[in-house]
Amino acid sequence: MLLDFFYHLRSQKLLVSVKEYLTLLEALSKPLMAPTLDDFYHLSRLVLVKDETLFDRYDRAFALYFGRLHTELAGKPIPSDWLLKTIEKLLSPEQKEALEKHGWEKLMNMFRERLDEQKDRHAGGSKWIGTGGSSPFGHGGYNPEGIRMGGESAGNRTAVKVWDQRQYRDYDDQVELGSRNFKMALRRLRRFARQGATLELDLPDTIRSTAANAGYLDLKLVPERHNSVKVLMLLDVGGSMDDHVARIESLFTAARSEFRHLEVFYFHNCPYETLWRSNRRRHAERFDTWEVLRKFNADWRVIIVGDATMSPYEILQPGGSVEHNNRETGAEWLHRIVQTWPKSVWLNPEPKASWVYRQSTAIIGKIVQDRMYPVTLAGLEGAMRSLSN
Repeated sequence: MLLDFFYHLRSQKLLVSVKEYLTLLEALSKPLMAPTLDDFYHLSRLVLVKDETLFDRYDRAFALYFGRLHTELAGKPIPSDWLLKTIEKLLSPEQKEALEKHGWEKLMNMFRERLDEQKDRHAGGSKWIGTGGSSPFGHGGYNPEGIRMGGESAGNRTAVKVWDQRQYRDYDDQVELGSRNFKMALRRLRRFARQGATLELDLPDTIRSTAANAGYLDLKLVPERHNSVKVLMLLDVGGSMDDHVARIESLFTAARSEFRHLEVFYFHNCPYETLWRSNRRRHAERFDTWEVLRKFNADWRVIIVGDATMSPYEILQPGGSVEHNNRETGAEWLHRIVQTWPKSVWLNPEPKASWVYRQSTAIIGKIVQDRMYPVTLAGLEGAMRSLSN
């Protein structure tokens, strides 16, 4: 099986050497890990892939091989809709309206009780942690305010907490599609200064010096003009932001081109006590938000990019983050950001007409002092004017 896996990786354009394959066999012969597929995935990636830029390709190859192997061993394929949701309960709009929102404290207490009481897997129903149905706990069903555990979202986006280790990817700042118009809008935020080596011809001074030198050419050079504005970008990534990746990458590409002094950090849904620079390393390499607040002074312009689409608990409730137990609310951190950097704006890729239907958007809009703008040319121009004043 492992020899087939080796040839499969080579067929997926992963240059795995025979020596690396033998090293993997040697590692497997020693009691280094538990005999689980997850542990084998991490060990094999560590041994076989030496370039981090190939991790995504390896993930796809691994999933393709072992997914196909699982299907072959099972004898016949399992219907994907059964596998994803098992028992999908279709609720009418009236039934959805009748479901109760429990509130944060009650929901957390109910969840602890279910964890203590439940012993078996459940599908459907309205109480236990499982798949399908209308229980507040699990995935693949519907509840107006629940905790999603494992599995993909059913598309309702009503979870107030997500128990799952999700993988995000960095926005690509080399995308060119649509970035030209964004560049034109970002150019409103300019403050030129001559910096660096004297590499640019100063034509007026050259003419004057040549004339004063009896016609002998006297070249005068000056440093190049660069946009001296310093910009700090905080980018929301993952979840509902996946719908806007192409536009945000175009915006990011334009910002890389226009701003010589650009620093970028990521967050998910709402900034909390830590930020990160690389989504691949976000669990291992985080930056204390207090340190970021201290490092970049009030001269920096701050552009926060996010759809502001989340549960209000993520902004207003300690522990409300979907991914960890935050000690302080997202609102407190947003207030600190706005106070530290008075020149700050929030860019929202969601259509402006939909903002009135999002409670979280209204809350964040108020915190950022109504400096929330859509990711359109008009919206960007308005944001740049706000940062320039």
